[in-house]
Amino acid sequence: MTQSHALTLLKTGRSIFLTGPAGSGKTFVLNQYIKYLKDHGVNVGITASTGIAATHMGGMTIHSWAGLGIKDSMSDEDLSVLAEKPQLVKRFKETEVLIIDEVSMLHHFRLDILDKVARHMRSVRRSAERADGGHFHDKPTAEDTSSYKNIPFGGMQVILCGDFFQLPPVARMGEPEAHFIYRSQAWKDANFTVCYLEENYRQGSDPLVNILNEIRSGEVSEEAREQLKERYQAQTNSDIEPTQLFTHNVDVNTLNEVELTKVQESEFRYEMTSRGKKPLVDVLKKSCLAPEMLRLKKGARVMCVKNNFDEGYVNGTLGVVVSCGPNVDPVIRTAQDKLVTIERSSWEIDDNGRILAEISQYPLRLAWAITVHKSQGMSLDAVVADLSRCFEPGMGYVALSRVRKLSGLVINGFNENALRVHPEVLEHDRHLKELSGKAESVVEHTDEKEVTRAHQQFLARVAPLYTLGKRAKEDRRGNNASAGQQKITTFHKTLPLIQKEMTLLEMAMERKLASETIISHVEHLIGTGELKLAEVMYLRKEISHQHFVKIEKVMEEIATKQGSDDLPFLSPIKSKVGPNISFKEIRLARVLLGYVKAEG
Repeated sequence: MTQSHALTLLKTGRSIFLTGPAGSGKTFVLNQYIKYLKDHGVNVGITASTGIAATHMGGMTIHSWAGLGIKDSMSDEDLSVLAEKPQLVKRFKETEVLIIDEVSMLHHFRLDILDKVARHMRSVRRSAERADGGHFHDKPTAEDTSSYKNIPFGGMQVILCGDFFQLPPVARMGEPEAHFIYRSQAWKDANFTVCYLEENYRQGSDPLVNILNEIRSGEVSEEAREQLKERYQAQTNSDIEPTQLFTHNVDVNTLNEVELTKVQESEFRYEMTSRGKKPLVDVLKKSCLAPEMLRLKKGARVMCVKNNFDEGYVNGTLGVVVSCGPNVDPVIRTAQDKLVTIERSSWEIDDNGRILAEISQYPLRLAWAITVHKSQGMSLDAVVADLSRCFEPGMGYVALSRVRKLSGLVINGFNENALRVHPEVLEHDRHLKELSGKAESVVEHTDEKEVTRAHQQFLARVAPLYTLGKRAKEDRRGNNASAGQQKITTFHKTLPLIQKEMTLLEMAMERKLASETIISHVEHLIGTGELKLAEVMYLRKEISHQHFVKIEKVMEEIATKQGSDDLPFLSPIKSKVGPNISFKEIRLARVLLGYVKAEG
């Protein structure tokens, strides 16, 4: 499924499971949707299964957000105690959309507990509405004070995000047996729509993509094994020393201490500051990758642990300290030979605009080494991985998928477990892909007006000011129209960029949209007759000749079977052309081959 299709489904109010391999853009889609919700005044809860993942998202753990703590069950008495906490009740009542990231590490029984708590806490509301899983539109139920108890998660839209091929849930001493969340009753009751993103945005056409896909398939070829063997104690293509990944904390701490000691420069210390309730501050400190006491020297190997696109670094950017000192912001030199001044940053626990706790520190940590577990969610330029002691299914996959390109990977130790993924996940992954393909077909077969109506109906239900704002906007449009002013559509903003023969990437950056969205604009403009096919043929260079020929052949086969007047569906094409050809290439080729629906 493409990112744009996933975003379309999210906006309908369905509860969604957003998944896909590392680098497929899951976090990008989530951030797009969060922005959309906040722009419309919708209260959204942003959480994750672990503290580290939560800080990446700028939220809090689901255990803390929902008042679950470390409970492995929830009695009626426990529910009554939670209902006596006004702030917690208010949070559940006001939250219309709940996001939980990195759900591969969330225990199945905790999702059931969350469902039970949400139904109870939201049942005090006056009326309830439910999402009808078979259609885009929502239907209201009877207005009574108990109806929310009969609706999954009390009527909230719940967005689960993660990849079951990554680290699984681990049961602590005394806890019930841990299973993936799809074994929970809440998963079945909520009937999550699956959005499986399959296009890789991180490594492009790098050989590492095929290796990771083969690990995910459970069948690693000899060619892939040989490519990994070639990285054994190899050299990286980076000018900067790579980060070493270990499976155990003791190895990480030892190496970082040893390497810092070797640096013959003065040491400077930067202490973390904090504010808020101590238990919440402690949660932030434990989950934040920046240390409470940051020790730096000129020449120290460091890693940025937060995104700051304006300053030119992201979570996982590697660098070397070129200057530091008391009351002076550190300056690092990145792998791209760029000097970046690192300013203090904050990590917060935010409850719909109210800061409950905050810590402040320079978003850096020593980066000669890091654990595989803490690397989850990062994209690194260069990695040395010791995978000789892998003990969890998916651990090797997580480590290998951290690096952007195969040429940036060095392997110092390896065992067969590093290529092992959970056997149950292999089978379930096929099922998830099938469900995602069906959901994508629904989007492609649904009239654009119906989709827009579904989006508007959802906003009307969850955004109190949406209807009022919509009416005001329509009034302004009426006034503008009477004054002879005409609204410029999003398609017509893209049109002059196409006429300038800009690339997809250039247009996407100019419009601040995804490339798939630009392709949809091209489809629309050709369908309305405002663009001729010849005017967009320059985009043919965006697809390699080999890929284009392969796509064309498959499309001809499918078009022959389903009828020449129908658009060939993306998922069937993808299943035939294989993992090396992206959905973006398929969709663009479909346009360039003349498969465009006429717009009335």
